[in-house]
Amino acid sequence: MSTLAGRTIAALRSEHDTLASLVPALSADQLTGPSGASAWTVADVLSHLGSGAEITLAGFRAAVGEAEAPGPDFNQGVWDRWNALAPQDQATGEVASDKELVTALEAVPEERHEELRVRTFLPDPVPFALFAALRLSEVSQHSWDVRAGLDPSAALADDSTELLAEHLSGGLGFLLGFIGKPKAVTEPAVIEISGTPYSIVVDDSVRLTTETLTATATFNGPLESALRLLYGRLNPEYTPDDLTVTGNVTLDELRATFPGF
Repeated sequence: MSTLAGRTIAALRSEHDTLASLVPALSADQLTGPSGASAWTVADVLSHLGSGAEITLAGFRAAVGEAEAPGPDFNQGVWDRWNALAPQDQATGEVASDKELVTALEAVPEERHEELRVRTFLPDPVPFALFAALRLSEVSQHSWDVRAGLDPSAALADDSTELLAEHLSGGLGFLLGFIGKPKAVTEPAVIEISGTPYSIVVDDSVRLTTETLTATATFNGPLESALRLLYGRLNPEYTPDDLTVTGNVTLDELRATFPGF
C-alpha cells in the first residue's frame, strides 16, 4: 500500500511476524529473564503488547462500527486478566492477540485510509495513519525490549525506524512532549542525526524535525539508535561502541532528557 497508513500497517505486520517466529522458541528461563525494559521480564513485555493489542482492537472495532465502545472499566479488566496469566500463556497470547489486531487493520480498504478517524486516549478522534503509528510506536520499542533481552546488540527494525521517524517528525511528535525532559540539558541544542535529514531539538520542549536549522551538536550514530534514545532505550549496555555525540550537549545529558517509559 502506498498510503502512510498502509506503510505503517505493513511495518506492524513485519514486527508481528518477527515476534511470531521468535516467541514460540523462548524457554521458560528466557521468558522470565530480563528484557530491554529494566523493570520488566520478557514475559511482562509480551503481556503488555498482548493486552495493548486487545485494547487497541476494541477501540478500532468501535470506530468502524463493528462493536460498541468499550466501557470505562474495560482496560483495567484486560490488564488484570493478562497480568494473572502464566509467562508461557502471556507469550502465546501475545502472538494471537497481535495477529488479530494487525489482520483487522490490514482489512481496511486503502480508499478509506485518508477519511477514517479513530478515537484514542486523545481528546478528538485521530486519522487512521496516526492511530496505526501509535501502535507502531509501542510495538517497535517493546519488540526491541524482547530481542534486547536475548541479544544486547539488537536494533530496531529498518522499516519501523524509517516510519517512526517520519511519524515523530509529524503528527506523532506530541509524544515527545510527554517523553522529553528538556531541563536536563544545560543550554538549548539542535542535534543533527548524522547521515539523515533529522535533528533533535531541545529548548523549551523537545521535538524531532526535518527543518533546516543550524546544528549545535551531532549524533554520530544510526537513526535507529537515535530513536531508541528518544524512547529511553540507549543505556550504555545497548549503545554501539562507535556511537558518539559532539557539540554543546553530551550523550549522558540526552539520556537524562529522554528517560523513557
